[in-house]
Amino acid sequence: MDALDFLETPARQAAVVEETEHRPWPLPAEPWLQAQTWEDLCFLHWRVDEAALRPLVPQELELQTFDGDAWLGVTPFRVTGLRLRGLPPLPLVSAYPELNVRTYVSRDGRPGIWFFSLDAPSRAIVEAARRLYRLPYRPARIDLDRRGGFVHYESSRPGAVFSARYRGEGDFVRPEPGSLEHFLTERYRLYAADDAGKAYRADIHHLPWSLQSAEAVVELNTMAPPGVELAGEPLVHFAARLDVVVWGLEPV
Repeated sequence: MDALDFLETPARQAAVVEETEHRPWPLPAEPWLQAQTWEDLCFLHWRVDEAALRPLVPQELELQTFDGDAWLGVTPFRVTGLRLRGLPPLPLVSAYPELNVRTYVSRDGRPGIWFFSLDAPSRAIVEAARRLYRLPYRPARIDLDRRGGFVHYESSRPGAVFSARYRGEGDFVRPEPGSLEHFLTERYRLYAADDAGKAYRADIHHLPWSLQSAEAVVELNTMAPPGVELAGEPLVHFAARLDVVVWGLEPV
């Protein structure tokens, strides 16, 4: 992050709460807890067997489908500008690559994201996220760089490897409500669980996604949870940047 970004990013992050018409429910009354910016994000989605996913998601959460299909997403991206509310981006840990594996759930009519894994190279980030959000973060070796117009992304940890290159193509478009793209991306809550299986939630907020169609070459992908098969080519979208604020964790 250069000096200009260091100054502008916190303001851009905080400003996202000024636009809320697109949210499916109001912002929480409490102040948000932390902010971050997502860059060079690729959504890779596969149709998967609902019966294979259902046992992997807490019973308190409804596993959502679109036109009868469950979906699993693998999302490589880069976090920048990570900070706590009222503070500037944190030295040494404010920017890092991350890789998420996710599906889509709902509780009390409020859709959100369930994460099977979240990989990051910083052990400090992994431990903090596990404690604060009870999310299944795992330490991994991750390399991200841009070459020849593509984002090249490599992530590995014991038993899970992801290697791909991707790039956006065409115009940026906001997904239409009711579309598959909207179902897969426009979500303003994450769900998590502790070691005893108790479910939790945390609200998030950002401006509507602005997506491009994308080209992706996946050379190796063993990120799916056990028992879940990823067959065929994924549905791919690209997002250049999104500023996000996140509230604290609460029991469902």
